[in-house]
Amino acid sequence: MSITVDRVIDLYNLPFNKLIFQAANVHQENFPEGDIELATLLSIKTGGCPEDCGYCPQAARYDTGVKPKKLMHIDDVLTAAKAAKEAGSNRFCMGAAWREPKNRDIDKVAAMISSVKALGLETCATLGMLDQDQAQILSEAGLDFYNHNLDSSEDFYGEIISTRTYQDRLKTLSHVRQSGISVCCGGIIGMGETRAQRARLLITLANLNPYPESVPINHLVPVNGTPLSDSKGVDSIEFIRTIAIARIIMPKARVRLSAGRQELGKEAQSMCFVAGANSIFYGEKLLTTGNPDVKNDLLLLKELGLTIKKNNEAVMVV
Repeated sequence: MSITVDRVIDLYNLPFNKLIFQAANVHQENFPEGDIELATLLSIKTGGCPEDCGYCPQAARYDTGVKPKKLMHIDDVLTAAKAAKEAGSNRFCMGAAWREPKNRDIDKVAAMISSVKALGLETCATLGMLDQDQAQILSEAGLDFYNHNLDSSEDFYGEIISTRTYQDRLKTLSHVRQSGISVCCGGIIGMGETRAQRARLLITLANLNPYPESVPINHLVPVNGTPLSDSKGVDSIEFIRTIAIARIIMPKARVRLSAGRQELGKEAQSMCFVAGANSIFYGEKLLTTGNPDVKNDLLLLKELGLTIKKNNEAVMVV
């Protein structure tokens, strides 16, 4: 049965403690071990993107201080992947600032995927729009997840992006599904959208058939030089509510705290874990924006008594 706007708005309007209690129960039912998945994101090709996403420091048209860098060599990617595994990451994500990759780029990324997969890590990539043949090549290389966020609800989307349509995004997700790759898809909170528009983003995600296996929820990090540099974002309570609702309506998904964790602080992050978040991006950077460092992340998880997912098992943080 599809999720409706009214249902999600009703969840947003619940007293905070009742919403968190409901989300925590759903989380316990579907993830009884309560482990947190650690994922590392590496920018394998940085900057120079022709798109106009209003939040993105990698767009070539904005002066944000990001210097374009060509596609990394496979040996350097493998060095980073090995370091991520040693630091405790379970999934290694490779991101490239392309509108869509060329076929010669796909072949190079496919080789990276196969090599990272051989290390025993789950693999993820975010490369922009894909056609069906490109998705199939990545699948055959061993790609486990493809990240392609919707970013916002369809009725707000035109306020932040004009160079790629909402249907373009949905088409790429369809190609990924048809190739047998699991979907990682979420959005960004705090770009000026209304609560109803946040609700419609969550509904769109939940009504994908099936809904994404991974749902990254980003808290906007305003970057100087981008059109959203003066955005006020949302307060932490509203963000935690959004995490809780994502958990309730997508009960079996890994709900990931992504960009903006540094700004949330450890208390709000802790409440997000209570509300059902069970995955984080782990490391010093998310593509080009800051992230809590590894030591602080492990200290927080240890302080909370949480386990991490390692080799498909829940392991205590020591």
